[in-house]
Amino acid sequence: MLVEGPVELVLPDGTAVCSERFIVAVCACRRSKRYPFCDTSHRRRVRVEPDEPASE
Repeated sequence: MLVEGPVELVLPDGTAVCSERFIVAVCACRRSKRYPFCDTSHRRRVRVEPDEPASE
C-alpha cells in the first residue's frame, strides 16, 4: 500500500516507526523483512516461461 509521507506508524507492540519519504510503501502481507515497510518480498522471484509461444 502506498501512502503519502512523511508517516509515523504505530505497531501492535506500541513502538512507533517513522519515515520521512514523500511516498511510503507499507507492507500489508507481513512477508517483508523491513516490516512495516514493504521490500517487495510478496513478489514471485521465479520467472515462469509460457508453455507455448503466442500465435501471430
